Amino acid sequence: MIARNYAGHYTDEKRRFLKAMKKTIAVLFALTLCGTATAATETKETKQLHKATNVLNEIMSAPDKGIPEDLLNKAVCVGIVPSEIRGAFVVGGEYGRGVLVCRKNGNGSWGAPSLFTLGGANVGFQLGGKATDVVFIVMNAAGAKKLVQDSVKLGADASATAGPVGRTAEGATDVQLHAEILSYSRTRGLFAGVSLEGSVLKQDKDANERLYGRRVSAKDVVINETVPAPSQARPLDETLAKYSPHGGEPFTNKA
Repeated sequence: MIARNYAGHYTDEKRRFLKAMKKTIAVLFALTLCGTATAATETKETKQLHKATNVLNEIMSAPDKGIPEDLLNKAVCVGIVPSEIRGAFVVGGEYGRGVLVCRKNGNGSWGAPSLFTLGGANVGFQLGGKATDVVFIVMNAAGAKKLVQDSVKLGADASATAGPVGRTAEGATDVQLHAEILSYSRTRGLFAGVSLEGSVLKQDKDANERLYGRRVSAKDVVINETVPAPSQARPLDETLAKYSPHGGEPFTNKA
């Protein structure tokens, strides 16, 4: 009798144990699926936005050198190209992929991002084939409207020059103060103005389509504002607002 009770008790315990194990395995399997789904949504466009956010944060948090705050507050747009260069040459004439964000209406809060590529042999030679982050600020509405064209050559279609470095723009030259685009680079921790004259900026239409889920134009994203910012862009917008919450100049005749 005791043996049978003990055996029966052991069987019940074993059944409860197996049932609990099945539930645990089911929960772990579900969590694994969720993790896989989350990883799948981390597209290269989302990663690009995250990289751009990190680059901007690191550059602007430097104690002595960065983009002058008074110039950043005048800017209507900011472009960021996290380092992607491989080897000593620009592969296929393309340096890297960037993110352009403009203030809504030119002087409002930061808006939706548009993705682009930056290329041309000139940019490769200037950056020397090293892992280099590129940042540029667009100083007026005319410059912003030029950058949303399918392809624009910096220095020819839009005036561009190396930007001054520091907390203020006191030492800026007349050329810098009147340029449509001021550009900078960071290589191995060294931040400095760099000329992107001769390089070509092209809209990355396929990347924008993947980010927004439909075909959109850069002009509709950053000028006409007919495309709402995706949730993936929130950290970048918040970082831009942290360093420059107000500024720019209004866009006119947007359509």
